[in-house]
Amino acid sequence: MSPTPADGSLSITVELVTGRGRDWWPRPGRVFAAHRSHTFAQLAEAIDLAFGRWDLAHLRMFVLPDGSQASWSAWRDGPAFPDTRDGRTTRLDVVPVGGAVAYVFDLGADWTHLCRIRRATPDTPAAPPSERPCPYRGWGVLPDQYGRQHAEDPAEPSTVRGSSALLSDLPPILPSWGTRS
Repeated sequence: MSPTPADGSLSITVELVTGRGRDWWPRPGRVFAAHRSHTFAQLAEAIDLAFGRWDLAHLRMFVLPDGSQASWSAWRDGPAFPDTRDGRTTRLDVVPVGGAVAYVFDLGADWTHLCRIRRATPDTPAAPPSERPCPYRGWGVLPDQYGRQHAEDPAEPSTVRGSSALLSDLPPILPSWGTRS
């Protein structure tokens, strides 16, 4: 893995992998301009906005390459999950350039995302540490967080998903991702 750029600029590609009992293929994605001093809480807020989330009253967490977590639960009155990092203070620079993390939004519906941390390129817009990470490129159709197609539709219940071959290309950050030896 290469070192973090001297100016701290990063490009983070975020792909939606699963959600509401479904594996998304092709995976919709967004690319964010970020800074290594941004926190995981700031990145999560940017991801949720860019992926069209409107009901934000759900548990969230990042799973880092070493298996540690930065969890929303730990940011409230006390840690609901033992041994989690506080995402308000844990900075993106804990993951080296070339590394990846998993972001999970709504632990019930299990919206999982693969986040790849890369060196900023000349076409990456500046992301000052004083502002949140900003999406600057994207693709794919974003699903409604409750499975609705029309305003009048009721929320569809989530379904339970089994393992899928669509997840075998992912780094083994989450238990259902990648291939295990």
